[in-house]
Amino acid sequence: MKNLIKKILKEYEEEKIISIPGLHYFNNDWDLLQSFLKSKGNPKWKISDNLDLEGTPIESLGNLTSVGGGLDLENTPIESLGNLTSVGGGLYLENTPIESLGNLTSVGGYLDLRNTSIESLGNLQSVGGTLYLGNTPIEYLGNLTSVGGALYLGNTPIKSLGNLTSVGGDLDLYDTPIESLGNLTSVGDYLSLGNTSIKSLGNLQSVGAGLNLENTPIESLGNLTSVGRDLYLRNTPIQSLGNLTSVGGGLDLRNTPISKKYTEGQIRQMVNVEGNIYM
Repeated sequence: MKNLIKKILKEYEEEKIISIPGLHYFNNDWDLLQSFLKSKGNPKWKISDNLDLEGTPIESLGNLTSVGGGLDLENTPIESLGNLTSVGGGLYLENTPIESLGNLTSVGGYLDLRNTSIESLGNLQSVGGTLYLGNTPIEYLGNLTSVGGALYLGNTPIKSLGNLTSVGGDLDLYDTPIESLGNLTSVGDYLSLGNTSIKSLGNLQSVGAGLNLENTPIESLGNLTSVGRDLYLRNTPIQSLGNLTSVGGGLDLRNTPISKKYTEGQIRQMVNVEGNIYM
């Protein structure tokens, strides 16, 4: 232990930040770690390993700037992440009173914010895994540009995706007040926009799996070129398929102006549809 302390303090003298290998070096005792940091004047610090604080009475992370592994704060009274800027693994904040992510810019794994009062993602730019925002009062995504996994926004008042350009997995916007997809260009898996007020797909170019636009006021598919599986346009005022060239599954056009304007054969000449076309 003494050798570890000496090593930590030597690194602190060089980098002006205390580097903690893991909480297990302090017998997994958060209070013991905090006492050590307090004795050094509460400097900025980082931890290389996972930090599991689920269900503890923790209210502050102090001057913690980064976590190399995952950070679990689920079911805690934490309200602020303080100076934290990055988490290498997952960040779990479900069922906490957190309202802002403060200076956090990146999360390498999952980010779970379900059932929180989060209103802003602050400076967050990227999430490597899935981002859960269901049942939160979030209205916009701030500086977020990419989500490597799925993005779940069910039961939120979300209106715009802001600077978001890509989602690697599913994007669930079903029955939300979303009005614009902003800068979004690609969704790797399923995109659900059913029962929304969406009128345009903006810059969206590709959807890896299915695309659900049923019961929306969509009139054009804009820059969309490909849908990997089924495309649902039933009960919409869609006038044009725009730049669409391929649909990997079926195409549902029932109760649309297009179904009355064109025959199935004409539609297949415009778009390569692998499955059935429902008129």
